[in-house]
Amino acid sequence: MPLYLNDDQNMLRDTAREFMAAEGAIGGQLRHWRDIGCKDGFGHGLWKQFAALGFTGILIPEGDGGLGLGHVEAGIVLEEIGRNLTPSPFLITAVAVVEALKGTPHGARWFPGILAGETVAALAVDEGRKHRPEEIEMRAERSGNGFRLSGAKQFVVQGASADLIVVAARAEEGVTLFAVEKAASGLETEGVRLVDSSIGARMELRDVEVDADAVIGEVGGGEAVLGRVLSAGRAGAAAEMVGLGSQAMAMTVDYLKQRKQFGRLIGEFQALQHRSAHLYSELEIARAATLKAQQLLDEESDEAEAMVSVAKAKAGAASRLAVQEGVQMHGGIGMTDEYDIGLYMKRDRVLNELFGDAAYHADRLARMRGY
Repeated sequence: MPLYLNDDQNMLRDTAREFMAAEGAIGGQLRHWRDIGCKDGFGHGLWKQFAALGFTGILIPEGDGGLGLGHVEAGIVLEEIGRNLTPSPFLITAVAVVEALKGTPHGARWFPGILAGETVAALAVDEGRKHRPEEIEMRAERSGNGFRLSGAKQFVVQGASADLIVVAARAEEGVTLFAVEKAASGLETEGVRLVDSSIGARMELRDVEVDADAVIGEVGGGEAVLGRVLSAGRAGAAAEMVGLGSQAMAMTVDYLKQRKQFGRLIGEFQALQHRSAHLYSELEIARAATLKAQQLLDEESDEAEAMVSVAKAKAGAASRLAVQEGVQMHGGIGMTDEYDIGLYMKRDRVLNELFGDAAYHADRLARMRGY
């Protein structure tokens, strides 16, 4: 497929761009919820506006009331979220968790709330300081007609606000995913403010009892489902980083056209022009890799998983370069709260770690290719 958007996708981009710039902008959202110490880190009113525009149903099948679109369209919305640092549950709830619930009985239970912008969901996978889904140790032991879940999870984005938590645990048969409701007895959640002012959570599951209906997919078959969920989340995070990096570059170029030094605009200095051109090239490569990964996911291609790792690694490296160059070219004021560029650097740090950083995916791709 060509690496550009079709007419319908361009219309979606224009709608999302206008909406995020007006309603999801940094000043009206991120700074507001941060400065009042909001326990959620995002506005539920804005989440309902996402729903009114149909964004929350992009990946939900038409038969379940959604739009039945694909990862390319979800990525379009995420790129605009990244441009504006819009705090929302979109990536985890409407992309990762929706991917987990598609084609299961849980969809009928949770999709209506997601479509209405009333339900927030979380994904509890990581247990250590880094993203290592291969090392899941949380236990799922048989108990009556269900399971007893025991263990701890880290870095559960929006976990403190979630109505539903998709939990990955290890049963005797293998990794299994469970749909756990926030009111489950034995579930303890501690909200933690991350460096970008979003809210993550540490979770303790102390003998949480769930019945057999809580299993997502098959017992012991969670690795396949989790693979799809993580691929969706990684491609989505890559798209958000492309948007973040693009806006950081745009802000920096605009600053270069205004700031004077030694009586000249600093944008006239050839060294800064070369660095800006290099950054532009890196971001365009990241955008192309991300779009290709999304297209392959929509085609259910065997190459999708590998391309998703390429996209996550490349987008991570490009967005990091964008925020580092941005802060440096702004000078010391770049990390003051008066200027937004420092907020982009903080969000980049979270997105790079979410679903695995560039080093993790470079290693993962090498292993997939037999190295």
